[in-house]
Amino acid sequence: MKKVIFLDRDGTINEDSGFVYKIEDFKFLPKVIDSLKLLSKENFKFIIVTNQSGIGRGYYTEEDFLRFNNHIVNELLKDGIKIEKTYYCPHHPEHGVGEYKMDCTCRKPKTGLVIKAKEEFGINLLESIMIGDHPGDVEMGKKAGCKTIYVLTGHGKRHEVDSKEVNFIAKDLYEAAKWILNNK
Repeated sequence: MKKVIFLDRDGTINEDSGFVYKIEDFKFLPKVIDSLKLLSKENFKFIIVTNQSGIGRGYYTEEDFLRFNNHIVNELLKDGIKIEKTYYCPHHPEHGVGEYKMDCTCRKPKTGLVIKAKEEFGINLLESIMIGDHPGDVEMGKKAGCKTIYVLTGHGKRHEVDSKEVNFIAKDLYEAAKWILNNK
């Protein structure tokens, strides 16, 4: 696997109501399935990279996270969309509890999650794209050498991102997919 699309999860793929982990609270954002289908047809591969400080804060367990994440992955698979793997950071440097209270290398905007993926899948980061709704997502992508797309879903409208710091600002994942296909 030479190039992939790294996707933030909450606020980029699914609605983010704040520390979401219950399957009954799961809902895809509009046009997510259509977006990923378009990119799948062009043989793009997908990897989710997500901060999950709710685990570290004690709001939910890693098992809760994995159950919720597996639900998303399986729902996407029903539409022929394969997520190669999900990498997540359960830590938080200030609000983490016990073993989860640490300043780790995997918490975005640090690059630990994409470096793990690079090593495991042989990814060319310079040919890959990071898409997310938080400045830390695109900051991580940029630090790792990826192209970056900031989406205005989820937290996207709450933060300001300098358009010079990203390759594209998209209103949603569908607009991001169209940009990718027009700029490949």
